[in-house]
Amino acid sequence: MSSTLALLDRDHLKSMTGGDTSLALEVIDIFREQTGLWMRLMDPKAEPKQWADAAHTLKGACLSLGALRLASYCELAEKAGRSETPPSVTAAAVLLGDVRDCLSATMEEVA
Repeated sequence: MSSTLALLDRDHLKSMTGGDTSLALEVIDIFREQTGLWMRLMDPKAEPKQWADAAHTLKGACLSLGALRLASYCELAEKAGRSETPPSVTAAAVLLGDVRDCLSATMEEVA
C-alpha cells in the first residue's frame, strides 16, 4: 500500500464542509462513531460478503472525509471479499488487520 496517500486530506475535508470548522468537526465525530460498527462487521471469520460490504461502506465514508489511505485499504478488502475465490480466514485476518491499523492511524490524525 502506498504510504504516499494522505491519512487525512484536510483540504478535501475543508472543501466538503465549505470551510465550516464546526461542520468539519461534526463530520469527524460522526465518522468516529460509525467506525466501531463497521470494524465489528469486518470479522475475518464472518462471510466474506459481510466484511466486503462493511469495507465498501467505510470506503465511501473515507472518501467523503478525505481519508485516502484508509479508503485504499478498504478497497483492497472489498475486492478480496467479493472475488470468486475469497481469501482464507488467515489471509482475510491480515488484510482486515491492515484496515484496522490504518484506521487507528487515521483516528490519531483526526484527533
